[in-house]
Amino acid sequence: MEAALSMLLGNTAIAVAILIGAGALGTAIGFGILGGRFLEGAARQPEMIPTLQVKMFIVAGLLDAVTMIGVGIALFMLFANPFIAVVKG
Repeated sequence: MEAALSMLLGNTAIAVAILIGAGALGTAIGFGILGGRFLEGAARQPEMIPTLQVKMFIVAGLLDAVTMIGVGIALFMLFANPFIAVVKG
């Protein structure tokens, strides 16, 4: 049982690292694309900058929200792992 528990905790740590890392990488790529498209749109139509900026900040907030949900799930799995009860049971 001790081997199964250590295997579960090790795999959970790897899964948490992948989840947080993928969230950070996805957010970084998303912000890069978002900023680039905002600058392209602002260069093409300078009079639309306020409208584009509002939409950019809304999408940036959504990008951060998705990442924070992933971080929340990862921390839940790390500190309150529901699978430990299955292994101990």
